[in-house]
Amino acid sequence: MESFAHPDLAALGRRLRARMDETLDAEQAAACAVVRRRRSLRDALLMLEDRADPVVLRTADGYVHRGTVSAVGVDHAEIRHGPTRHLVSLHHIVSVEAEP
Repeated sequence: MESFAHPDLAALGRRLRARMDETLDAEQAAACAVVRRRRSLRDALLMLEDRADPVVLRTADGYVHRGTVSAVGVDHAEIRHGPTRHLVSLHHIVSVEAEP
C-alpha cells in the first residue's frame, strides 16, 4: 500500500508524539511523587515485610528492636529476631532503618 501522507504532516506527527511522550513522563513522575508523599509508616513496614530486609526500629521509650518485619497489623508490627518476636505499636515507633 502506498502512503500519501504530506511531509509536513509527518513532521507535525513526530512533534506531537514527542510532546505526548513528555507529558506522559511528567504525569508519571507526578503520580510517583504523590504516592511517596501519601505513604504512611504502615505502608513502609508492609514494603519491608515483603522484602524481608533486616530493620532497626526505635521506639519512643528508647528501646531498639532489630530483626525482620514478619507481620503488619492495623496498629502494630511484629519484628522477629531468631525465635524472639516483638509486637510494636505503630504509634510508638520513632524511626525505622532498613539495614543493608
